[in-house]
Amino acid sequence: MKINFQETTKDLQVRIDIHNQFGGKNIDAWMLDLLKLEKGTKILDVACGAGKQIISFYEALDGECKITGGDVSQELLDQARVETAKRNMKSVEIIELDFNKPFPIEDNQFDLVSCCFAIYYAQDIPFTIKEIHRVLKPGGRLFTTGPMPENKKLFYDVIREATNNKPIPPMPGSSRYNFEIRQTIEKLFTKNEVNVFVNPLTFSNAAPFLAYTRASLSEDRKLWKEFFSGEDDFETVMAKIGKAAEKRAQQDGQLVMEKVVGGFVATK
Repeated sequence: MKINFQETTKDLQVRIDIHNQFGGKNIDAWMLDLLKLEKGTKILDVACGAGKQIISFYEALDGECKITGGDVSQELLDQARVETAKRNMKSVEIIELDFNKPFPIEDNQFDLVSCCFAIYYAQDIPFTIKEIHRVLKPGGRLFTTGPMPENKKLFYDVIREATNNKPIPPMPGSSRYNFEIRQTIEKLFTKNEVNVFVNPLTFSNAAPFLAYTRASLSEDRKLWKEFFSGEDDFETVMAKIGKAAEKRAQQDGQLVMEKVVGGFVATK
């Protein structure tokens, strides 16, 4: 299944910053607690984006590790190179990697392959997961995260209210992560642990919620393209969402959007 999707550095960073500022819990701490990484670990971060997860792993291991980050977006790869160079992360390599194609990596190379908030955009889930399985050492682990079906309920409720229940396009994350991806992992790996992270994002007013919504619905995120009838319609819809969000914030005194994330840890 081809997913018509294009992430941008700007939209991604907006959402990361909002998670960091308004979230009640730290997802990086949760990930690291699940994985309990040991120094000397060799890691591949698939769909590494601008390098957020690479930096988290590297700092947790005091640099005593070897990390390869790969992504298909040159914009995000350039940003990852800038961020890792800024921190003098010499044991990190950034490569071009398209998870819809065979990885440019030999078999049995890594202790851990991570793919956070991305694998559900793969065209062929079994192919991508088989490639991850192939490059893992025996006993190596896959760690992947993604939204569960309960994720961001407030986000969708406000959009439906603002658009008179206009049909929302199926989201690859929540629709594929807990089903197709989970089932494929269970077939290929000897063990799979399912963990759930719930992080309430609490907004005292509608402004940060609207910033998050704009970064999610932006025309750069092509999944939402059919949701709007034309270029001008984007701002019209955003204005309606703004009114609906402000109404809720006034009624309830705040807006609370729960991010519900699954974390699969699978052993080869």
